[in-house]
Amino acid sequence: MNRTGEVYRVAGPVVTATGISPSMSDVVLVGDEQLMGEVIKIVGLQSIIQVYEETAGIKPGEPVAETGKSMMLELGPGLLGSVYDGIQRPLSVLMEKEGTFIRRGATANGLDRNVRWPITVTVKAGDRVKGGDIIAETKEKNVVHRIMVPPGISGTVAQVFPGEKTVEEVIVKLADGTELKPMHKWPVRLPRPVTGRLMPDLPLTTGQRILDTMFPLAKGGTAAIPGGFGTGKTVTQQQLAKWSDADIVVYVGCGERGNEMTEVLTEFPALTDPKTGDALINRTVLIANTSNMPVAAREASVYTGVTIAEYYRDMGYDVSLMADSTSRWAEAMKEISSRLEEMPGEEGYPAYLSSRLSQFYERGGRSKNLNGSEGSISIIGAVSPAGGDFSEPVTQNTLRIVKVFWALDTKLRERRHFPAINWLTSYSLYSKTLEAWYQDNVDPEWTQLRSWAMNILQKEAELLEIAQLVGTDAMPKEQRLTLEMARMVREIFLQQSAFHDVDTFSSMKRQFALLNCIKMYSDAASEALARNVSLHEIASLPIRTELTRAKFEKDMDNQLASIALRIRPEMEKLKEVSV
Repeated sequence: MNRTGEVYRVAGPVVTATGISPSMSDVVLVGDEQLMGEVIKIVGLQSIIQVYEETAGIKPGEPVAETGKSMMLELGPGLLGSVYDGIQRPLSVLMEKEGTFIRRGATANGLDRNVRWPITVTVKAGDRVKGGDIIAETKEKNVVHRIMVPPGISGTVAQVFPGEKTVEEVIVKLADGTELKPMHKWPVRLPRPVTGRLMPDLPLTTGQRILDTMFPLAKGGTAAIPGGFGTGKTVTQQQLAKWSDADIVVYVGCGERGNEMTEVLTEFPALTDPKTGDALINRTVLIANTSNMPVAAREASVYTGVTIAEYYRDMGYDVSLMADSTSRWAEAMKEISSRLEEMPGEEGYPAYLSSRLSQFYERGGRSKNLNGSEGSISIIGAVSPAGGDFSEPVTQNTLRIVKVFWALDTKLRERRHFPAINWLTSYSLYSKTLEAWYQDNVDPEWTQLRSWAMNILQKEAELLEIAQLVGTDAMPKEQRLTLEMARMVREIFLQQSAFHDVDTFSSMKRQFALLNCIKMYSDAASEALARNVSLHEIASLPIRTELTRAKFEKDMDNQLASIALRIRPEMEKLKEVSV
């Protein structure tokens, strides 16, 4: 029986209540306005609650009501294209009901109860079904939404009810009387079960050369994008959302500034999905939780996002989850921890910071689902270290967990080098695992070519230190050639414009062809230098300019093929001007 107690103490978003006996993680309604909160600690007869809304004005003695349920998400048709807050309240619906300024305690269903979905039932009477089995399908935007039996339920199908249904109407009835609907609920803090984990041996191709070639991410992998203000975290995540070969995108704006979140909310619907030609928002779920919103809801928003991602993974889809940013999530944990008077850890963060980050990232992965399908969740977390200091606790604890590190660099941004990902400090632990795929599906020479590019960039970093001491003119011509070839790799290959129609996306074949041309130029240049050809003549060969411009041309593939055939003959003509 659900009881009603009263507020005993208020400390910011943390409220202490007496007179109730909830379980851990149960949702309770606090105060006269019935603000949603979650039980996070129980001390004797007192329940400690984190409230998901502003608690100003709440005073001791106000009622606290139990619900007897943990925080649940509504999962079913209607998620795609929606914009939610951290606890799955649709912001567009709240705005229609409340106006521009939403009052505290306002509620709305996560899924629209009035929309009728054309349901095709895929099972028949007498079939045996279990948790995770697909029992029906409907069209949601441009995606086939597969309606599943909720985990933990099984039985024999007694009746089916196809046709147009709302999310609350019965579509399948089991012999034991259990009614299955298009919508079911799932607790956000409980990972959805899978049959087993699969090796991350398939790449999440993004069309971004520095990511795909130098620091690849596997489907079901985890990555971190740390960077200071203005280094391009949001643009990078938009590129990943638009061009990666994920089927579904879940974008969690966790504690970001209001103007940045507004930019995302206005630009995502305007982006065109290259796969379908429609708006990208049609295969995206946005969760907006800005920095001026209550910190407790910020803490919940990442769990909301990953639960939605797991739901679509269970259908057999590859999901890409963007969390921007986990630093703001950690700050919310810090504030709540201090209100609970817990012993602080490093820089005031709670001692359990690392375990909470681990619990979040571990919900990613490539999995064998309960229904036999395969799906994946690739988690890409942006980190916003204060002052761009990568030694702070959130960045360091994240690096212990994730397998890919894309380090955004303020100095590269100042040099207008975009994406501003530092190739010396970034890394990917999936490179070895993915080598076989690249060799089979792109080119057998892929691994050697990538190694050559990384080596020449590392040599450049070493030589630049020498150049600062003695000057480039005093360096041997072989070392000056290395600097020139590394410059070609940086400016032609690594630099990529997100706003150019052609350069914004580069297929794997194009990436290989472009980098291979640069290596062919480097090999031919080394041979020419050995014949005492002037380094100036080698560096100013007209075909180099053609190679620089080729990545912006619509017939890039043909141009690269032509350039590859002409590099060595044109370099050999430089014999006439040898010194």
